[in-house]
Amino acid sequence: MSELAATTIVGLGGFGIGLVFGAVAQATNFCTMGAISDLVLMGDGRRFRAWLLAIAVAIIGTQALHFGGVIDINKAIYLTPNLGWLGAIIGGLMFGFGMTQAGGCGSRTLVRLGAGNLKSLIVAVGLGIFAYTTLRGLLALARVQIETTNIDLARRGLTNQNIGEMAGAAIGLPTGMTRAVVAAALAILLLVICFKDATFRRSASNIVAGLLIGLTVVGGWLITGVLAADEFNPAQLASITFVAPVGESLQYLMTFTGSTINFGIAVVAGVIVGSFLTAVATGTFRVESFADRNDLVRHLGGAMLMGTGGVLALGCTIGQGITGMSTLALGSLIAWLSILGGGYLGVRYLEEGSLAGAVRGVFARG
Repeated sequence: MSELAATTIVGLGGFGIGLVFGAVAQATNFCTMGAISDLVLMGDGRRFRAWLLAIAVAIIGTQALHFGGVIDINKAIYLTPNLGWLGAIIGGLMFGFGMTQAGGCGSRTLVRLGAGNLKSLIVAVGLGIFAYTTLRGLLALARVQIETTNIDLARRGLTNQNIGEMAGAAIGLPTGMTRAVVAAALAILLLVICFKDATFRRSASNIVAGLLIGLTVVGGWLITGVLAADEFNPAQLASITFVAPVGESLQYLMTFTGSTINFGIAVVAGVIVGSFLTAVATGTFRVESFADRNDLVRHLGGAMLMGTGGVLALGCTIGQGITGMSTLALGSLIAWLSILGGGYLGVRYLEEGSLAGAVRGVFARG
């Protein structure tokens, strides 16, 4: 396969995956920030369970591809033996808090942008700039310092950070067996949590959202790991994530000549178009702007936190929360839990009106 053919497959495949993701998220109101807010403020766990269902579907599909020999998921960035625990914690907390101030995570920002929300345009630009600044700009200096705390698992005899394999090595059992057992157990646990709730079982839109969003992650692995697989021009094994790709998309728009559309850029474009087409078709397209100066400042601050935090954590609510979790990486679990913590604190901050009040509220309720 030529390099042009591989690039075309990755680009078209990524755009198609993004198209489905954007359409589904717009039609079903799938939103991870909204899921946390619904659960914390109203006790409504339907959208949170849709997120959990997406994780379960992604785990089942991804691990099936791996054990079936279709892809080698160990080649994914999430499973590197270099465990960035501190970046996952700090970045996850930053991202989780930031998304509550910006009105949604990276994926929701793109979906809202496609549906006409001009606030999301500002958020997307701010997120992309700070993501790229943290990747390769001034803030990369701080990122590198944080990465000095990374744990080299290879020195402990581990080839990756899959929690199943790590458990097997710790108790002296075959790592392949424990990997399969942990994957099955976690997927079943998530499915039970989802479907034991009667209100979720009656919520067709949330069930559809969880199933299809999870399948888009599996589709991403198939596109980069199978359709674009080539011994001489291998594509990086990847699936859906939104922080670094938003920054790369901005760079692509500014330096088109000589640039190559990768999977992430194609997904970003697909999500916006998918959301736009769905919003127009359903009559939900609305041009929205900021209510006042404080609204603008809050959204900009959230964008900065998401861009920086998402890079430090190696992903977002989708990139780590679903795609990373589908690999059963320990770093992804740490990042996801940290995003949940930051999101919870951010919701309380909006409710209390101050960070101190939010922290007091957390401990008071705890």
